[in-house]
Amino acid sequence: MRYLQRIVCFAILSVFLMQVAAAQDSTASPPGSVLPTILYGAAYYNEYMPADLQPGRVEKDVDLMKQADITVVRMGESTWSLWEPEDGKFEYAWMDRTVNAMGKAGIKVIMGTPTYSIPTWMAKAHPEVLARPLGGAYVGYGMRQNMNFDNPKFRFYAERLITNLISHYRDNPAVIGWQIDNETSSYGASNPDVFAAFVEYLKKKFGTTDALNKAWFLNYWGQDVNEWEDMPTRDDATSTSYKLEWSRFQQTRVTNFLAWQAALVRKYRHAHQFVTQDFGSIMRPDVNEFEIAKELDVVANNPYHQTQDRMDGEWQALQGDLARSLKRQNHLITETNAQTLGWSSASQFPPYDGQLRLDVYTHVSSGANMVEYWHWHSIHAGQETYWKGVLSHDLEPNRAYAEVSRVAHELKRIGPEIANLKIKNQVAILYSVDSNNAINFMPYEQPIGTQWEPGRASGSYGRLVQQLHRSFYNANVGTDFVFPEAADFSRYKLLVIPALYIADDVLLKKIADYVHNGGHVLMTFKSGFANENSAVRWEPAPGPLRSAVGFNYQEFSNLEHPLALKGDPFHAGNDNQVSKWAEFLQVETAKPLAFYDHSFFEQWPAITRNHYGTGTLTYEGTAVSDKLQDMIVLDALRECGLASSDQEVPATIRVKHGVNTEGRRIHYYLNYASAPATFRYDYAAGTDLLTGNTLATGAQVKVGAWDGVIVREATP
Repeated sequence: MRYLQRIVCFAILSVFLMQVAAAQDSTASPPGSVLPTILYGAAYYNEYMPADLQPGRVEKDVDLMKQADITVVRMGESTWSLWEPEDGKFEYAWMDRTVNAMGKAGIKVIMGTPTYSIPTWMAKAHPEVLARPLGGAYVGYGMRQNMNFDNPKFRFYAERLITNLISHYRDNPAVIGWQIDNETSSYGASNPDVFAAFVEYLKKKFGTTDALNKAWFLNYWGQDVNEWEDMPTRDDATSTSYKLEWSRFQQTRVTNFLAWQAALVRKYRHAHQFVTQDFGSIMRPDVNEFEIAKELDVVANNPYHQTQDRMDGEWQALQGDLARSLKRQNHLITETNAQTLGWSSASQFPPYDGQLRLDVYTHVSSGANMVEYWHWHSIHAGQETYWKGVLSHDLEPNRAYAEVSRVAHELKRIGPEIANLKIKNQVAILYSVDSNNAINFMPYEQPIGTQWEPGRASGSYGRLVQQLHRSFYNANVGTDFVFPEAADFSRYKLLVIPALYIADDVLLKKIADYVHNGGHVLMTFKSGFANENSAVRWEPAPGPLRSAVGFNYQEFSNLEHPLALKGDPFHAGNDNQVSKWAEFLQVETAKPLAFYDHSFFEQWPAITRNHYGTGTLTYEGTAVSDKLQDMIVLDALRECGLASSDQEVPATIRVKHGVNTEGRRIHYYLNYASAPATFRYDYAAGTDLLTGNTLATGAQVKVGAWDGVIVREATP
């Protein structure tokens, strides 16, 4: 019987791989980056079931998945203790049964390496594996992601586990890919070996302590390091340069750990199995997603978001744009909301009817080739009892299951039409993890709510990035992200630069050259202020950007109360307000666009625009309200010729565009509201893939509440 199952599984996978081969040029596309259709499913953990339900439950779940047309599951990443219940004793039967059942049903499997939650036997035998937090507080067992992954003992056990696991499943036809670890970060480890590695890292970067002292200005408070052996730990450091370099080092640790895992997987995997890592939402300060992405075949991400009246699709779009930009290719969603979220029962907001379906098309419209929920069934005990899956605790079909089934049936029909969407944007946002960290060390505003909240970026810099992205999202203008490590702006008409607080002269010159050569920039306050070592430049701000921005400044001020701009120059109405920060811009060649309505601050412009070479640079010297930001963005779009009829659709509708594998343009119109909306369709004639209705240019189209229209143009 098992032999027959394997034959069936192999036949199913062979068809799938033939489709993949037909869909992609294998010489250009790594495994998993191009797929024949949209994969749709959930994480699945039969081992989390109540023990008396586990026998026979896999078969019931697989039957429900087959009825719903589920095509993929993710498994195995959370239970090292079952894979290796004792040191050196490996068990696979508990998972083999599930993998084979999925394969027999034609459901693909993404397997995870279970290295983010160590077993109790390891913690007891090697307590030094646990991550020491800054300050050296007590380290205990009980929380996941609580280890120093550079510890030699951990690496020994992890390598042995990964090697055995990959070898066991490399030829299983159901397994199409490997997720390495899970939402990996540095875990705040500051163990003695981590600090020793940091000192070696500094030696390689700076060469001598004298060079370090000069770069970090350590003669301040007499903190010069005379010998490497004198290097103080990060625990009580006050130097912003030290803090910034430590954050870079922690990012490097994460990148190296995942590169190590990726290399191990590639050594033993089947050539058709892809390697991915599921970022726990992008923009984490101790993770350099751009560098990690180089080690992956395909990027995956876990963007959780708001629901009910607070669902507007913006966070999903922001995370999708970041994920797609990391490798400039399509990506995967390995976790997102199924029902409700939370490590308590205080945030139980199940989605309205239609929101699960709309969420899927939101992700796909940003370039996702897969959407998976965390998770299939709700867990009956533990920290995530109320982080509910597709099925509730009763494990019966329900409202969420019905909507998931509807989506899956649609994707079975239209998935090949919308997979591998190619998105070509003319606007890019420059994201700097260094600026994120450095501004957190020296914030320009009082800290606001540090607790995790779905759909909201953390920290002042993150919120500024999100505000700018949201303004373009509201204007229905697509954005990519670019990164300082590969700062090529030439393909974009408009470059958006939020608070580039940390930058070397080379990057600032690239920005200035981009403007001089005809590019357009929208830049905010705090840009160009400090160098790559978090030292304030010893020249008038903003340093090497001075000619491009057309001003300099010597002073700045926090704003105790919000201020209005004189005359409401951007027509923001009641939201014509700025707050938090004001730079005293002394205009040289720039044209003032707005002044503060205040007896003291009125002598300096709040917003300027400078013509430099054949391009322009618009600068916000203050923090603007959300509505004012929307209006400034619309003005910038008109300035560089990117305004279109997409800005004229109803406010609840978001428009996204791309090109499918047939070369036909795809237009998404997604309605984030509890009421229907009507829009004018202004593109070439086509067909709504969801309904089959044909649309002529200029047609008036009604889209339902929490619904969408996906138009495929009739001709390439």
